[in-house]
Amino acid sequence: MGDPCTESNSMAESDSKPPSASKNGKGEGGSGHSFFTWFMVLALLGVWTSVAVVWFELVDYDDVLARAKEFRYNISEVLQGKLGAYDADGDGDFDVEDAKVLLGLKEKPAILVERRAEPDSLVEEPEAEPEPEVVEEMIQPSHAEEAAWPFPDPVEEEPVVLEEVEPEGEEEPVEDEAAPEIEISEEQVEEAQVDWESELEGEPEVAEAEESAPAEEDEDDSLSEDAGENQDTASVPEGDDDAAVPLPELVEEDSDSEDHTEDAIDTVGEIVEEAVPEETEEELDHEELLEVDQGDEPTREDENPQEAEEEPAPAEDQPVEKVLVTAEAAQEQKPKEKVKKKKKPKLLNKFDKTIKAEIDAAEKLRKKGKVEEALRAFESLVQRYPQSPRSRYGKAQSEDDLAEKVRSNEVLLKAINTYREVAELPDPPADLVKTTLKRRAERQQFLGRMRGALATLEWLVQLFPEDISLKNDLGVGFLLMGDNKNAKRVYEEVLAVAPNDGFAKVHYGFILKSDNMIAESIPFLREGLQTGDPGTDDGRFYFHLGDALQRVGDSSAYEWYELGHQRGHFASVWQRSLYNVDGLKAQPWWTPRETTYTDLVKALEKNWKTIRDEALSVMDPGRGLFVPEDENLREKGQWGQFTLWQQGKKVEKSCRSVPKTCALLERYPEATGCKRGQIKYSVMQPGTHVWPHTGPTNCRLRMHLGLVIPANGCQIRCTNQTRAWEEGKVLIFDDSFEHEVWQDASSYRLIFIVDVWHPELTQYQRQTLSPI
Repeated sequence: MGDPCTESNSMAESDSKPPSASKNGKGEGGSGHSFFTWFMVLALLGVWTSVAVVWFELVDYDDVLARAKEFRYNISEVLQGKLGAYDADGDGDFDVEDAKVLLGLKEKPAILVERRAEPDSLVEEPEAEPEPEVVEEMIQPSHAEEAAWPFPDPVEEEPVVLEEVEPEGEEEPVEDEAAPEIEISEEQVEEAQVDWESELEGEPEVAEAEESAPAEEDEDDSLSEDAGENQDTASVPEGDDDAAVPLPELVEEDSDSEDHTEDAIDTVGEIVEEAVPEETEEELDHEELLEVDQGDEPTREDENPQEAEEEPAPAEDQPVEKVLVTAEAAQEQKPKEKVKKKKKPKLLNKFDKTIKAEIDAAEKLRKKGKVEEALRAFESLVQRYPQSPRSRYGKAQSEDDLAEKVRSNEVLLKAINTYREVAELPDPPADLVKTTLKRRAERQQFLGRMRGALATLEWLVQLFPEDISLKNDLGVGFLLMGDNKNAKRVYEEVLAVAPNDGFAKVHYGFILKSDNMIAESIPFLREGLQTGDPGTDDGRFYFHLGDALQRVGDSSAYEWYELGHQRGHFASVWQRSLYNVDGLKAQPWWTPRETTYTDLVKALEKNWKTIRDEALSVMDPGRGLFVPEDENLREKGQWGQFTLWQQGKKVEKSCRSVPKTCALLERYPEATGCKRGQIKYSVMQPGTHVWPHTGPTNCRLRMHLGLVIPANGCQIRCTNQTRAWEEGKVLIFDDSFEHEVWQDASSYRLIFIVDVWHPELTQYQRQTLSPI
């Protein structure tokens, strides 16, 4: 043990010493050490935060640097812009040398005087020697812009070419002066163009309804398609030649009306720039309405015999390649020619001008798709102003629209009658009468009332005997009636007055070919297609021109087929059917497995003798059941047919003569229900040749069952493959491809033809497709 005193003394000394900081810096007197510790903690935290930011890419450093650089440039530009006025030495910026000049410490350089005089001299040069070519390249990016906007004269635009030398401050006034001019044009266009200017003849309601009522548009489109199929059915006979009767196509008129919209804008632009009398401005809305809807007619109407001097050399003397290029060039140049030949129509008589505001209000309702309200508005106008042609025409249009909306033929008949009432009023404008009766004829054709449509077209020709386009339409009306003789007379009259009219030429050539005047039809078809006139670029004319050339042994037929294919009329050079469903598998020859109709093929081959025996029992010429082929497909020989089903309908009288064959086929709806085909016997005598030809549609496949086949001499070619029939065996091919038949045997050939739906057609398509 130690001394107690010593221990107490040591304890006292320890109490008197100041407390010392511990090693971890937490002592009472270690404030310096505590600051260092916290600094280290924060430093480590920053390091790990930086590592995390970089590792996990929390910050896009490239973007940060780019923004900083951009900010620096912007600041520099702003400063240069603010201080550029103090540029005293002419070097383009403000620097120390400029400051010295401003403070009087340095003389002003002589270069500045020369530099300031330079822009004035450069601006004066274009006035003495303008350069219009350079300006045209700058202000004409497209034809549409040229038609829509009134550009300044080239001399006024010349300073813009010199913008590299001219200071920026002098450019701005030029742009400021041009901008108000364009804005004014747009306002004038909107004020001058009433909503109902877009269309008058075709389907005006559909174009406007796209913006206001898309659902109604779908209904209208579907109605038009269904009705188009019905019209197709009524006017597409069984024969290839008859099936190609050209029909009036409303689609072309719609496309033309879209093209003419630019013309309407250009017309309004001219009115803004020129001083027009009040009467013209008041009539502008209604006059331009017909101008938009006239479609192809003005081009044909203005043609006259004097144009014969500009007619190119005869097509027979031109190489085929040149002829094809000419046809393409004519199609491209034709829209420009139509624009030049436009005439302003007049749709308002003096009385209608006094109620123009009320007519416009009702018309806007119609164009917005409010058909019922528009009809009530026009009916009210007709009641108050019974002698107003424009009000009654608006009533007819509204009834026409309503008929499409509710799909009612009864309402459409009311519209047809109202159209007639417009033309019968005492003082209707001539342009309104023409437009009204043309629309009436179109709607009559839509309903299949061909005789009534023909009477309306004859009425039009009597009222406007100088209008070539109306005579052309009358010729089509006769063709739809099957009256080729009168159609031929009409087109002869047209060609006597307008020998360059392409529409009349192709139709006249078609009539000649239908009358088996093959060689005579070729120049009219070829020259008509070369003109590129509206209504000539039709697959039916390429079809018949190529067919005529083939029959006279001219190999250029396939070049015209190729041109028709390039224009979208044919699926290929070989497959030239005109009534098609897109996307179906296309090949000339098929196997039973590919068709999926193996059961039908097996049944035919198993029962071929029964089918043959029944055919032989009705082949007696005295009974007259086999009728000659009447489609103008034979070059020579005899070819007879005995039909059991036609367009999906059973021929009861025929089936009573061959009951077992018909009973067998009724098990297979793919054949008996094929509305675009036939089931028939075909007998061909020796020495018969069938021209190369194609069927009308790609919606069917054709089966040939051999019944009586001579040993040699009977062949069929489809595209570039030739095959022969065998007794009791089925050949299957797609007759929309070109095919040809030879019968050079010593005895007759008898086969059984069964058409079936293309296997890729849906059940809905099979039910809704129109018969052929």
